Amino acid sequence: MRIVYFDIDTLRPDHLGCYGYCRNTSPNIDGIAAEGVRFDNYFTSDAPCLPSRSALMTGTFGIHNGVVDHGGFNADFRPEGRNRRFFSRKSFDNLPAFLKKEAGLRTVYIGGFGERHSTFDYYAGFREVYDTGKGGGESAEDVTPFAADWLDRNGAGDNWYLHINYWDPHTPYRAPADFGNPFADSPLPEWLTADVVERQLKETAGPHGILDINMYDDCESKAFPRQPGKVTDMDGVRREIDGYDCGVRYADSHVGMILGKLRSLGVYDDTIIIVSSDHGENIGELGMWSEHGTADAATCRIPMIIKWPGMKAGHADAGLHYNIDLLPTLAELLGVSPRETWEGASYADSVRRGADCGRSQLVLSQCCHGCQRSVRWGDWLYIRVYHDFYHLFPREMLFNLAEDPHEQHNLADERPEICAEGARRYLAWLDEMMFSQPEGYFHDPLWEVLLRTGGPFHARGHLKKYCERLEETGRDWAVPLLKARHPEEFR
Repeated sequence: MRIVYFDIDTLRPDHLGCYGYCRNTSPNIDGIAAEGVRFDNYFTSDAPCLPSRSALMTGTFGIHNGVVDHGGFNADFRPEGRNRRFFSRKSFDNLPAFLKKEAGLRTVYIGGFGERHSTFDYYAGFREVYDTGKGGGESAEDVTPFAADWLDRNGAGDNWYLHINYWDPHTPYRAPADFGNPFADSPLPEWLTADVVERQLKETAGPHGILDINMYDDCESKAFPRQPGKVTDMDGVRREIDGYDCGVRYADSHVGMILGKLRSLGVYDDTIIIVSSDHGENIGELGMWSEHGTADAATCRIPMIIKWPGMKAGHADAGLHYNIDLLPTLAELLGVSPRETWEGASYADSVRRGADCGRSQLVLSQCCHGCQRSVRWGDWLYIRVYHDFYHLFPREMLFNLAEDPHEQHNLADERPEICAEGARRYLAWLDEMMFSQPEGYFHDPLWEVLLRTGGPFHARGHLKKYCERLEETGRDWAVPLLKARHPEEFR
């Protein structure tokens, strides 16, 4: 058995051709999808980077494993407590540890994620780690040579798992200058109109907003000319979209190089190939640009494509799934028992024969920029806001994703009965999560972020200075509203 997992950071599924995108961003990934199963409603349980990959690797929700933030108390896993044995559960239950022990695979990681977030638990279970040295600042040309070299030395053999981490769609958009712009004459996404830009310029303020894409200002770096600091017109929209899409296409070109290597070794047809991401990217949704700081569909929806030789090909699965569902799926497909600690649900029958294995709902979490939890069911996305990341989001937001996939029309005031249903579903999930907390833990880490840490990592301590910027840039209307909502920041 051979498995290649392409872990492409910040990859929106709706910017891939196989998911219906209007631009030719992903010919190699599209080819994988044509030979396997494409999951259309696949979401990370916890966003963004560190919480998402912590959930993926352990098969557990952030509310249980404790990793929901990028700093403070909740950027590390909760200790296992008195039930911790000589070997931690990470030696057995993590994704690579499971594949090593139960499938006998040689588990190999290539990338820089552990260094980026000082989350070296992420490497638990890998027999070999090739750290590409830039902590997530690398481009694909820094990663692919490691993977190609490893495949040259080992790829023709059997029983290995190769996890390749590409970063190119992640802000700052970084495709090398000599890659050019294959989208210079391509149409923009239809929903991003001049009216959307004008409305956001007049009505929105907040970090990573349309005038503050560099989080709290509009500064740009000469090292990353594709990354705008602000968007004020449709030329700015084009720069933003082209920058992101060039990152996707550049990563896809390197996926193609790895696929070519597998073919040259004569093992492509027998290799399981998985393509996914840790989170998506807001590009205008909820007034946020070049960031993944919400618990909405733009941030939490991710691609999942599985090509498994001898199983279903060319199928699109429309069911609702979490990233934590991958581990029990692999266990079932490998014919072994899942770990007791895992909280996911297998969708193996979808991979085998295209059967419907979807969930009735998903609950999504974000505590790194703001604090939000959302419920996704049917056509609906209900978002409950605990900390607004200084965007003045209302306490409740509601979107019909079938009619409004880019979340432009908040229906909370128009459909209070749907909000009530979303709140009921959320509270039922929260009760279930709290009653099943690991031994020794009696609190929700979301509240720990809010009350013990002093707010989400990317927000706390920035509001005073940001209000000065708002006043200097003619958006002083937002300042008294932010001061009223966050008085603790001004004491």
